[in-house]
Amino acid sequence: MAGRMVVGSAALAELVRPASAPDPAGGHRVLPVRPELTGLLPNRGLRRGSTIAVGAGQPRRSGATSLILALLAEASRAGSWCAVVGVPTFGAGAAAEAGIALDRLALVPNPGPEWPTVVAALIDGVDVVVTAVPTTVSSSVANRLAARARQRGSVLVPYGRWDGADVTLQVVRGVWEGLGPGRGRLRRREVTVSARGRGAAARPKEIKVWLPGDELTRVIPRATGGGPVRAAAPRRFRVVAPAAAAAVRPFTVVGSA
Repeated sequence: MAGRMVVGSAALAELVRPASAPDPAGGHRVLPVRPELTGLLPNRGLRRGSTIAVGAGQPRRSGATSLILALLAEASRAGSWCAVVGVPTFGAGAAAEAGIALDRLALVPNPGPEWPTVVAALIDGVDVVVTAVPTTVSSSVANRLAARARQRGSVLVPYGRWDGADVTLQVVRGVWEGLGPGRGRLRRREVTVSARGRGAAARPKEIKVWLPGDELTRVIPRATGGGPVRAAAPRRFRVVAPAAAAAVRPFTVVGSA
């Protein structure tokens, strides 16, 4: 799979400029997500200007990356630009299988000390910006980036701890399927995703969903009193095949100077 390396802030500006053109979805204030994830978000999608954090979980490989792919897929298919910063293990192959358009995906695996500058530049022109949260980030820097996303109409998706997010999603449990007694292969995982936030998202929610795959989702309301919790009836969704391999076009890798 071909790609091109873009180095330095000037080249990053050249990447962001075409992404700043009017979005083909008509500038909708809410970008779409997969149907089974809509119940976790107060606007049933990614509202422009919002900050939607994804907890890294313990251990870090807890299904959070699959959740990020699921969050990006529908917006990307609808024509939005996406960027992923500071996640060197983020795979373009997995992104393509999830339905993300690689020709509208910018990867900045190692932004280095210019992390705030890189994220801010991408917020100026990219619809959805996913970024791993450095352990040294200060609350003032985080607040400035969130304010910039609100001003520019971008969706900021911090990957890791981020105080003050509009919604924080977390994979809290996961069970793999596919292995039999001594044989088989891992095929998919049923994960429980929790959502908590502020305002319209103040009431905690949980769902169970297959990642990867969207064959079965169960919405599980959080108990509000002493009575038993009753899960909503399972809903089945049509399985949408990923884009054909022939349709996958080159992706962009962006590095710091």
